[in-house]
Amino acid sequence: MFGVGALLFWLVGAFAPASFLGHFTVFVLACFIGYMVVWNVTPALHTPLMSVTNAISSIIAVGALVQVAPPLGAEAASRPGALILGLAVVALALTAVNMFGGFAVTRRMLAMFRK
Repeated sequence: MFGVGALLFWLVGAFAPASFLGHFTVFVLACFIGYMVVWNVTPALHTPLMSVTNAISSIIAVGALVQVAPPLGAEAASRPGALILGLAVVALALTAVNMFGGFAVTRRMLAMFRK
């Protein structure tokens, strides 16, 4: 399994553009650090932690809105393509469900402790 993962990383590094490699490295490190942080949290704190990390999904919403909106003073030719527009709309919808669902679960959990 480790060998297959190393081979995949080598393939990505060999054929991907240099600008992609920096973003990919940050993504892989963020996944690893996020996994380690959530894994070591006590079960009582897991739901509030996940609610707060769901709020970080607003970064995805901002990125999707940037993709949907054309630059200021732009011509019609600089509008995003149909695929990018569709992916941005799907990202906004999933992010909204993630954010509001996380806060709703946390509110319900905290209400249990108030009784």
